[in-house]
Amino acid sequence: MKLVVDANIPAAERCFGHFGTLTRVPGREITAAHLQDADALIVRSITQVNDALLSNSPVGFIGTCTIGTDHIDQAALAKRDIGFASAPGCNAEAVADYVLSSLLTLAERDGWSLSERTVGIVGVGNVGRRLLARLTAMGVATLACDPPRAEKEGQAGFHSLDALIEHCDVLCLHTPLTREGPYATCQLLNAQRISDLAPGCVLLNAGRGDCVDGPALRNRLAGKGDISAVLDVWENEPEIDAGLRDLVSLATPHIAGHSLDGKLRGTWMIQQALARHCGQPNELTFADICPPPALASLHLQHALPPEDALRLCIRAVYDVRRDHDALQRQTQHSGMRKGFDDCRANYPLRREFATLNVRLSGEAVALEGVLRGAGFSLLL
Repeated sequence: MKLVVDANIPAAERCFGHFGTLTRVPGREITAAHLQDADALIVRSITQVNDALLSNSPVGFIGTCTIGTDHIDQAALAKRDIGFASAPGCNAEAVADYVLSSLLTLAERDGWSLSERTVGIVGVGNVGRRLLARLTAMGVATLACDPPRAEKEGQAGFHSLDALIEHCDVLCLHTPLTREGPYATCQLLNAQRISDLAPGCVLLNAGRGDCVDGPALRNRLAGKGDISAVLDVWENEPEIDAGLRDLVSLATPHIAGHSLDGKLRGTWMIQQALARHCGQPNELTFADICPPPALASLHLQHALPPEDALRLCIRAVYDVRRDHDALQRQTQHSGMRKGFDDCRANYPLRREFATLNVRLSGEAVALEGVLRGAGFSLLL
């Protein structure tokens, strides 16, 4: 069996080596020629899998080690009777980590408190559910918008997007990209809705770039300059709008979910799916491929303001400012396309909050609720 695997998928040899021969190719460079004698293709989100790529290939299985699937033409796969699997939820914890790191960084920088804000979450799927649970456990007021879920489950607990825009101080987008149908998300935050954002609002998009009207957001930031934005996803990646990049408070290169844990979880989930597709027995566990963290524990002994304690623990694991600075540096040095992709291809090691055991003693025991809510493992 021959497998073509994105060069940036971690633990590929451990997870897929026993199936056959692996050919590693950078995701944007995978072409139809690579697949002419391939039995399986394993990708991430930057590879567009469509009719042209699959032309005259014998590929019988395609897996994407990501939660999103808008880069996969599933109709083309069905037409060719190609097995398919994605990894929903694999990096959801990492994205929630990213949101908390970003919001607490902005709160510190701009002089406000997250505990005094109302956060609107648009898209309450794998990521949105986790973020909603964390913020609620931390005592942060939240409102949720998810029309497809509201239709299936009832309206209780859900609000319209326009209601979130009216009542929320922070708006977090975690929607998939859908271009058609009653719940299309393409340009969901259009020029009118961007205009409607209240002064002081923070817009964070870690869903899909095309869900936000980039030129309209750039105009609002350059004009009134009375809102803040955190963007991890962009229109026209990797050729993103340099003007918009320079105006947002935190600009990162589509890495919100790029924890080692999330990437490994995605690889492992596709390995499991390929084993099922091939009818092979499989005993590989996630623990088999996940290494221990470099920083295993941290001890807090004295009382700190809750958000100071959160920032201390968060930055011990992940500091979003590193990724903002890297995007600025790399795109200025290598140009937008290459710099953006270099940030992703050479992304430094990052673990999830849950890998850090926080020991609390003395007055610091009072921090248990907020730290546990944020996703850290606690030792009391």
